[in-house]
Amino acid sequence: MTTTTGGRRKQIHLAAHFPGVNNTTVWQDPDSGSQIDFSSFRHLARTAERGRFDFFFLAEGLRLRERKGLIHDLDVVGRPESLTVLNALAAVTEHLGLAATVNATFNEPYELARRFASLDHLSGGRAAWNVVTTSDTFTGANFRRGGYLDRADRYLRAEEFVEVARALWDSWPADGAPRTVRHTGPQFGITARATVPHSPQRHPVLIQAGDSDEGREFAARTADVVFSRHGTLEAGRAFHADVKRRLARYGRQPDELKIMPGVTFVLGDSEAEAQERAAHLRRQQVSPQTAIAFVENVWGRDLSAYDPDGPLPDLDPVPDSDVVQGWAHAGDRFGIAAKWRALAEEKHLSIRELAIEQTARQSFIGTPATVAATIDEYVQTDAADGFILVPHLTPGGLDEFVDRVIPLLQERGTFRTEYEGPTLRDHLGLARPGGEGRHERAASTPAG
Repeated sequence: MTTTTGGRRKQIHLAAHFPGVNNTTVWQDPDSGSQIDFSSFRHLARTAERGRFDFFFLAEGLRLRERKGLIHDLDVVGRPESLTVLNALAAVTEHLGLAATVNATFNEPYELARRFASLDHLSGGRAAWNVVTTSDTFTGANFRRGGYLDRADRYLRAEEFVEVARALWDSWPADGAPRTVRHTGPQFGITARATVPHSPQRHPVLIQAGDSDEGREFAARTADVVFSRHGTLEAGRAFHADVKRRLARYGRQPDELKIMPGVTFVLGDSEAEAQERAAHLRRQQVSPQTAIAFVENVWGRDLSAYDPDGPLPDLDPVPDSDVVQGWAHAGDRFGIAAKWRALAEEKHLSIRELAIEQTARQSFIGTPATVAATIDEYVQTDAADGFILVPHLTPGGLDEFVDRVIPLLQERGTFRTEYEGPTLRDHLGLARPGGEGRHERAASTPAG
């Protein structure tokens, strides 16, 4: 483990996730605001910038989720397109990075490279792209070609997508005319000239969130930031070591990739108060309806007749069910059901109690001093390079953290008191890509 970098304590990286389609957000709280009004996005972004966060992060929703053929009414109904929101936020922020999740399965490299280069210009070098993929036909039905890709092919498309986008970003030098990019590959064949010159960062920061072996390899080869789900200390250290170890295969150094798990937080004036608030919050987040919906996702059955405060169903799951659509695949339904039954029996858990335990995102719970110390410990002992905070309220859920925890991290000397550069790459300590090296791809060589 490393606790210093060149004699200096490691600096913590923080980002703010705008809450969205998940059970983290507490919709019924009186302080919960709109998911669509621009004022909500502006408030959270400005709070993050006041706290000197690295970037503001938006997830993506390409189709509303359904249950039993109906729109799932526990989700937020509607979500504006991410890049449109971030372009608007560029005008009301000065330093904060602006990260959008955009799917590589349902877009085309030329158009998306152009849109991100435009955001990078408009924001003065603060754009980031969270590269995601989708293999399900439910979402793909919204797109002309159906959008379907076998699971094994989706990372191949994503890798080639990024390859072409980088060739386009590199094709217009600052002191010359745009060159033609000619690319022929399994997924794409284009002959194009970029419509905008090099943006301030040259390449927007690339974020990746996959956790499979293919996802980890893709991150080591391609990403600048990993949005990890490994939030516990031991799991975080193992993931951090594994992904950083892979970087050498691609001629990269450990500090060229930042690992930032998504986490929540609950603060209190005492440890007991924080724990009490956290328990209350989890019961708000996992309502009886949410608990039943969560179990239905594995069982593939209509379980609305079951008591959420009662035991798990004694029925077997349905392997290929269309009861729930637009949700993450449950994987081995029988294996998961057996695991949950064993856990519920061991701990005497009801359906709702099991859902609360299984859906809990890694949280920092305690007084501001305890939370600051814990965050610092994770970063100094290589369990993470920082965190993407997911507040439970929109838009004011980050306010307390910025007011009470950030000053303590600054006192420790492990979090900035001022931004040190204008671009997101400056905030993250990442070099601006050059015109040569790993960012040049043989299959996409710009030609005059």
